[in-house]
Amino acid sequence: MAVIENSKVTVVGAGSVGSSTAYAALIRGSARHVALYDIATEKAEAEVLDLAHGTQFTGTSDIIGGSDISVVEGSHVVVITAGAKQKPGQTRIELAGVNAGIMKSMMPQLLEVAPNAVYVIVTNPCDVLTALALEQTGLPPERLFASGTVLDTSRLRWKLAERAGVSTSNVHAYIAGEHGDTEFALWSKATIGTVPILDWVTPRGDKMSVEELDQIAIDVRDAAYKVIQGKGATNYAIGLSSARIIEAILGDEHAVMPVSPVLQDFQGVSGMALSVPCIVSATGAEPIRETTFSPQELELFHHSAAELHKVADSLRG
Repeated sequence: MAVIENSKVTVVGAGSVGSSTAYAALIRGSARHVALYDIATEKAEAEVLDLAHGTQFTGTSDIIGGSDISVVEGSHVVVITAGAKQKPGQTRIELAGVNAGIMKSMMPQLLEVAPNAVYVIVTNPCDVLTALALEQTGLPPERLFASGTVLDTSRLRWKLAERAGVSTSNVHAYIAGEHGDTEFALWSKATIGTVPILDWVTPRGDKMSVEELDQIAIDVRDAAYKVIQGKGATNYAIGLSSARIIEAILGDEHAVMPVSPVLQDFQGVSGMALSVPCIVSATGAEPIRETTFSPQELELFHHSAAELHKVADSLRG
């Protein structure tokens, strides 16, 4: 499949994350047409108007939107951000019940108007919601996946780049597992350029220790809580990372990204969405089956899967 011509992305949910995603998609030129859909008419129309007023400066992309689901028609990609937002001190899993209900009522309506789209779930807890949505819709697993740890991985690379004294694009490291409290860094595969992470000599003349890397991973895991505590929501970075996923799909890039599809017999995990390195293209997301974990990482991966299965089971009940 080639690059999608006259491409259209719809962002569902005009809150801080959805509006930031639409904004990022516009200024990056992620799609030819950007649509913003929300059942709150006044909010959706106001956000679209504000974005439209700046389109002189955004290149060829245009923006439409509102509370009529017809705005979603013809979408090649649908990014779902709608739902209750995470409050200070609240875990992503605590959001699960409310947002699972929203997703259950919304997905059939979206599929009716955009049956051939690739669906990307950003609403938290994104992994659990993706697993439940796949069961409900029966879509092919590659066409429905969560944004996963693309943002967490960006946070990780930013912190490592600062410490290593290099550009973030030269840091090759991933966060895997849940987008949340049981996520972990794939340190066994992390490199700066071609140099293993523990062998890299920093501008200070020292090397990073295992203990320091573990603390960086904790800081990355808890970063959202810090941002939410200070400003009420995370929106800019998730908007940018969502736009990047959109581009990989619409450009048929076959880009390697740690998104979160529902896995089947992947390192002993089935039936749950977890972030692993995937090939993201116009057909959706395919896990890279050759990915290997260290014994400790595999243990963390299985722990992450077990915790998410518990949450999903409680919501199915």
